[in-house]
Amino acid sequence: MRSVRSKVIAAVLVLAAGGGVAAWQLLPAEGNGRGTAIRVGTSDVVSDLDPAGAYDAGSWALFGNVYQSLLTVKPGSEAPVPDAASACRFISGKLTTYQCELRPDAKFSSGRAITAEDVKHSFDRIKKINSEQGPAPLFNTLESVKAEGRTVTFNLSGRDATFPFKIATGAASIVDREKYPAGALRHDGKVDGSGPYVLGAYKAGESAELKPNPTYTGQAKPARTPVTVKYFGDSAGLDRAWRDHQVEVAHRDMPPEVLAALNPGLEDTRYQASGGTETRNLVFNVRPGSTAAKPAVRQAVAAVLDRSQLASEVHRGTVTPLYSLVPAGVASHSTPFFDTWPAPNTATARKLLKAAGVATPVPISLGANERGANLAEAAAIAKQLTATGLFRVDVKAVARWEDFQKQYAAGDFDAYTVGWIADFPDADNFLAPLVGAGSTMNNGFSDKAVDALITRTQAHSDRGEAADDFRALQRIVAQQVPMVPIWQKKDYVMSREAVTGAQYLSDGTGVWRLWDLDWL
Repeated sequence: MRSVRSKVIAAVLVLAAGGGVAAWQLLPAEGNGRGTAIRVGTSDVVSDLDPAGAYDAGSWALFGNVYQSLLTVKPGSEAPVPDAASACRFISGKLTTYQCELRPDAKFSSGRAITAEDVKHSFDRIKKINSEQGPAPLFNTLESVKAEGRTVTFNLSGRDATFPFKIATGAASIVDREKYPAGALRHDGKVDGSGPYVLGAYKAGESAELKPNPTYTGQAKPARTPVTVKYFGDSAGLDRAWRDHQVEVAHRDMPPEVLAALNPGLEDTRYQASGGTETRNLVFNVRPGSTAAKPAVRQAVAAVLDRSQLASEVHRGTVTPLYSLVPAGVASHSTPFFDTWPAPNTATARKLLKAAGVATPVPISLGANERGANLAEAAAIAKQLTATGLFRVDVKAVARWEDFQKQYAAGDFDAYTVGWIADFPDADNFLAPLVGAGSTMNNGFSDKAVDALITRTQAHSDRGEAADDFRALQRIVAQQVPMVPIWQKKDYVMSREAVTGAQYLSDGTGVWRLWDLDWL
């Protein structure tokens, strides 16, 4: 894993030794030209086309191709690099004022020049709209934005060494102020951005047609080939489309049994399994009225959860048990849940509940979105907890991702499982958005000690100096248990032999580099 370097915002990821596996062959393709769209299949969901209304992997994967941010992160880069900006920097060493200069040739796909006012508008509306499903919590330190000429100045409420990474994400997508209202989300099914692609026909939950943007100027190489993204309701649907040759590329997520069976001898199949840091957590609703409001209930669940069984039986060995919100491979990772509960122990859980005066079996409603292996995983968790005699678990399945988000935000479940892909490669992003003030998990958790530690970690430009505070944060999470980490997984990309560049599509950070795809 990449180490932390002094005075650089550089808690970054690399493949662990032996963690990346690739099988790529070069064979000629027949009958394909650059006018033919490459079809990319995914079971991810685009919850909203407006960057102010989406904070999920499926939406951001699309955003990175049709919108542009001031900065971006190149594969293997230790720090963000300019994209729509020509240069960005902190003003003085206080880390409270960040300034960017726009590229003089930056344009929206309509041809209109991007201005500093467009950038200010893009950030202001995120804060003003403050959508429950939006990225406002990511900008908790952003106090105000000033536009002057081609200069954009961000004023922060406190030191935030991670801010450059934040404005290199899909949350910081620049939108046309003439097309996106200041106080409401745009809902006409259209996109006006400046990314490598232009969005053509779009059918929510079905497909997105992307055409190369001839006006694009930025860090990515110009797109050469049209791409059609095909969205499938579940992993089984994506697998069928792959087997029926309805897609040339498949990413996130094929069924576990398909991924487990990948090998270099498969016909017309290239694949890559890189050391990604996607994680999955069991999140508790700690609001009054929820059975998970009492810490003892949450601690008892943590004491009996068998991650290894979930990894082997549900996910066929394609995931690794995780014992902290910060995954292995990210600087400051520790294992506080393993240190506290090294193995499932029903006796320990029983003692916790008895000491707190909690009657058993404890009824728990467990929410799960129906995508991928989520339901099988939820059923396995329910079986484990129920088998102890201490819990009675009722799995609540929700078909649409958008509905699931709204239901857990409304407190409809006592617990629910949610995956997480980092917005940027720093321990902060596995903690602040999940357990900090205004958490994106909307589970009611709040802790002053946690917030104070998060603020302290963000003050260090040398990220190594934040390591002790990050470990203290992880210990508090293991004590309070607002959520339980379950696993982390590798990132799998599959492609047909006629397509090149699929090995660059994803590096496990959530960025989708569709512009690297081409016909052989």
